Amino acid sequence: MMKIYTQIEDIPILKNACITIGSFDGVHKGHLKVIQQLLEESKKNEGTSIVITFYPHPKSVLSKNNQSITPLNNLEEKTFLLEKAGIDVLVIITFTKEFSEMNAEQYISDFLVKYFEPKAIVIGYDHKFGKNRTGNFDLLKKYSILYNFKLHEISEHLLNEIKVSSTSIREKIAAGQIEIANELLGYTFNFSGKVIKGNQLGKTIGFPTANIQINGTNKIIPANGVYAVLINKSNDSKTYKGMMNIGLRPTIDGKKLGVEVHIFDFSENIYDQEIQISVFNKIREEIKFNNLDELKIQLHRDMETVLSLL
Repeated sequence: MMKIYTQIEDIPILKNACITIGSFDGVHKGHLKVIQQLLEESKKNEGTSIVITFYPHPKSVLSKNNQSITPLNNLEEKTFLLEKAGIDVLVIITFTKEFSEMNAEQYISDFLVKYFEPKAIVIGYDHKFGKNRTGNFDLLKKYSILYNFKLHEISEHLLNEIKVSSTSIREKIAAGQIEIANELLGYTFNFSGKVIKGNQLGKTIGFPTANIQINGTNKIIPANGVYAVLINKSNDSKTYKGMMNIGLRPTIDGKKLGVEVHIFDFSENIYDQEIQISVFNKIREEIKFNNLDELKIQLHRDMETVLSLL
């Protein structure tokens, strides 16, 4: 089981620490190449594989216009994915402006070496660190001799073969190109939320919906539209098929952005329960219909489309 530390002072001396550092937003295919190398180094050195990550995302803290980044994962989801990847220890550093003021040399000596005494460090070819991102592979190489740790760089060629970045995945999700995003992630994009009461209009036309209050207010959600989804309840191992609408519901009120899911062949009361939604395909844009009868006809078509996809 992966151990998690959120206070750096609580970290014990870890045997033959093999570390990598980064935001790891999405824990996507590119990240897994770095993690794979980290695990190999850990095995080779009979050591401990350690991921050092930051929360909140450094770009959110350092943004000049106070724009927060919309992450692919909340902290709980990222933790789950890193544990699934086989990491021994996860260290979550609270990223602050004060931390960002540490120069590159201090970052190595007063942070990485002081607290981890690394046996090996694995980084991507473009990894930058320290104040104004002045630290790089060459500086780490210089200090690796002084502090006696091995340094491994994941080459540009290897990472470019995958052609994936957290930014590109965010762009695909924001554009509703969920199938491409899933391919880049290496798993199905998902999010969790609590079922809350809506206006219950869907029930009157034969399509009751669960209105979702998403966990993690700044987590990215797909573009407006209708999607094929799978649903899991927190207290149930069964997986349900369904369709999700994200948008303003223009046929009904068109005023407030909402996320609602119609779960097929399902009649339980799940208000206030947590559910997880895995998003597979976007089947159409959100449309304004002339009346509820037209909407109902389209929803039947949507259900047929979703069932054929899932």
